[in-house]
Amino acid sequence: MSSSLMNGIIASIQASERVVPPTWALQEQQLFETLNKAAKEFVERYTQPDGTLIWFEHWPGMDGSDDPYEGFMNLALLYVLGGSSELHEVSRKIWEGITWQWTEYGQIHREFDAYYDWMHHGEGYLYLYFLGLAGPSTLKDRQRASKFAAMYTGDDPEAPNYDKERKLIRSPLTGSRGPRFEVNEEDWSTHRGILDDYLAPYEDIPGVDFVSGKCPWSNDEVYKQLLSMMNQRMNRGDVPLNLNATGLITHAFLHSRDEKLRSWVVEYVNAWQERTRSNGGIIPDNIGLTGQIGEYNDGKWWGGYYGWRWPHGFMTIIEPLTNACMNKVLLTGDMNGLQLAREQLDRNWELRQEKDGKWLVPFKHFDSGWTDYREALPKYPIYLWSMSMADEDVERIERIPKEQDWNAVIVPRFSGRDPETGRETKHYIGNTQPWYQYIRGLNPDYPQKILSANYEMIGNQLAKMRSPEGDPYQWTEHYSEGIYSAIHIWQEMCPLYFEGLVQLTLGGPMHISHGGLQHGRVRYFDAAAKRPGLPPGVSALVEKLTPDSVTVHLVNTSLFDDREVIIQAGVFGEHRFSNGEIINSSDEVTGTIAAQGRWLNVSLPAGTGITLRLSMERFVHSPSYDMPWPSVDKQTMIHGRTEQ
Repeated sequence: MSSSLMNGIIASIQASERVVPPTWALQEQQLFETLNKAAKEFVERYTQPDGTLIWFEHWPGMDGSDDPYEGFMNLALLYVLGGSSELHEVSRKIWEGITWQWTEYGQIHREFDAYYDWMHHGEGYLYLYFLGLAGPSTLKDRQRASKFAAMYTGDDPEAPNYDKERKLIRSPLTGSRGPRFEVNEEDWSTHRGILDDYLAPYEDIPGVDFVSGKCPWSNDEVYKQLLSMMNQRMNRGDVPLNLNATGLITHAFLHSRDEKLRSWVVEYVNAWQERTRSNGGIIPDNIGLTGQIGEYNDGKWWGGYYGWRWPHGFMTIIEPLTNACMNKVLLTGDMNGLQLAREQLDRNWELRQEKDGKWLVPFKHFDSGWTDYREALPKYPIYLWSMSMADEDVERIERIPKEQDWNAVIVPRFSGRDPETGRETKHYIGNTQPWYQYIRGLNPDYPQKILSANYEMIGNQLAKMRSPEGDPYQWTEHYSEGIYSAIHIWQEMCPLYFEGLVQLTLGGPMHISHGGLQHGRVRYFDAAAKRPGLPPGVSALVEKLTPDSVTVHLVNTSLFDDREVIIQAGVFGEHRFSNGEIINSSDEVTGTIAAQGRWLNVSLPAGTGITLRLSMERFVHSPSYDMPWPSVDKQTMIHGRTEQ
C-alpha cells in the first residue's frame, strides 16, 4: 500500500506480527489517557471560558507574561505527541487568552512582551514553538512569527532591538517596545523579596556585604542604588543570554523558509564567536553599543546581566549557547555550528580544580577571579551529542565523574531548583542523564522506570492542584508565595509533565527549558486523522540511535482497531530516510523497506507490532513545520497600510 503525500508517493510497510504489548507500550497508553483527563481538569480549574486565567485585577513590573505561558504550554506539546484532539483548540485559545490578559496588565504590547530578558522570553515562547509543531500553519501563525522575528532582525522600527551594522542586540532587556536601557523601581517590584536571597550584582554596592552572598533588594535605599548602578553598567549592550533569540528567528524560518532568517541566525552566532576569540577563548558577558567588550563595566569581560557573575553564572552562559548552536546546525546542516558551545564547555573544564577528591568547575567569575566551583553538568554535552552523535561529544560527557548514579530516575517536585536536593528541575525536567545511559545501551530498564516516574509525578501534581493550596480563589497578591514566586504557581500546580514520553517516542532529550526547540530524531502523524502525534492505541519507543540510523519499535495495543502511523525523519523533517530493515527481538533482519524521503507510512493492524531499523541521512533537508499533507491555508502575508 502507498499514500500520496506532499512529496509524492512514500514508502509503506505493514506490520504482520501479532504481539502481546510490552509493559512500556501499555504504560504509554496509560499516560496518554491520564494526561488527557488531567489536562481537562487543569484547564477547568485555572481558566475562564474565554481562555483567560483566574488571576488578580492587576500585576505590576516587567516580569510576568512568561510564567502563565509556561504553565499551559504543555497542552500543545501533549497534542503534538498524540494527546486528545481537543487539546489543539484549547491550547490555541489559552495562548490567545494569556496574550490578551497580560496585554491588559501591561507586560505585553503588540502580542509580544514589551521588554524583558531572553531567559524569560525563552521560557515563555516555548508555547509558540510547540504550537508551531501542532500545526497546521495558519496565516495568523505565519504573520505573527514574521512580526516577532522582525523585532530582532532590525526590521521593525518600533522595536529597534538589533544593530545590523555591529551585529548586536542592543540591550539585555528587549521586546516589542525596543531596548530598555533604563529600568525604574516598578519594573523590578515583583522580584524584590525573591532577590533578597541572591548574590549582589556588583561587589561595590554601598551598604551591601558582597561576601555574604545576599543582597537586600527589599531595602529601599539599596534598591535605588542597585537600579542606578544597573542602568549605568548593565542595561545597555549585548549579552550571551540574547542568543536565545535565535529560537524565535528559527521558529519564524520553520514557518516561512525565509533565507534572511537563516542568515541572521548564522550571522549572530558567528558574531559571538568572534567576540569570544578576541577575548582569549572565554565568551564575554557584556558588549557595549559600539561593540566594545566591557564598555560600561571598566573594561571587564565579566559582570554583565545574567552573565558570569550574577545571578546564575555558567548556567545562563552555556544554555543560550547550546540552544543557539543547535539552531544553527538545524538551519545549516553544518555540525561545525556546535563549536562555540563545545569550546566553552572545554574552557570551563580546563579551569577545573580538585577538592575533597572531586573535580569541580567554576560557575562564576568575580573581580577576584574564578569561583563558585561545582560538579560539571553532563546535560549540556548530552544535548550536543544527541545532535552530533560525535565521539568528541561522548568524550565531553564521559570525562565528567559519575559521582551520582546516572541510571537513577528521579521524580521532580518543583519547577526550578529543588530546595531539598539542589537538582535543577525547571519545567520538571530531571532525567537527561538516565535517558543518555539508556540510548547508549547502559540502562535497559529505563523506559518502564521513567514512565512509572511520570505517572507518579502526575499523581503528585494532581494532589497538589486539588489541595487548598491549589485553589486559585484562595491565592493572594503577594509576590512571593512560600518557596516560589507567586506568578510561578501554574507551573507548580500543572500536572502535564511527561519527560519520558518525549524522550522515548521522539528519540531525544526534553527541550532546554530556557528557550530550546524540541529536537528529536523522529516524530509521528496519525495518517487517518491527518494530525500530529501517535494514533490512539499506538505506542512508540526509540530503542537506539547511531549517526546514520534510528531503531523504532511500534505497537498497536488495541485488539479492535487498525491504525496507520507516519514516521517523519526529524522533528522538523530535517533528515531523510534512505532504507530500512525489519528486525526481530534477537536483532535479526527479517525484511527490508525501500524507504526514501522524509516520511514512512506504517500500517498496524489490531494487535500487531513492528521494530524498524531506519537508515537516514541527517540534516539534509531544510527544516520546517510542514505536515505530510498539503496545507489548506495558502494565503500569503497581509500587508497593512503605510503612512503617506
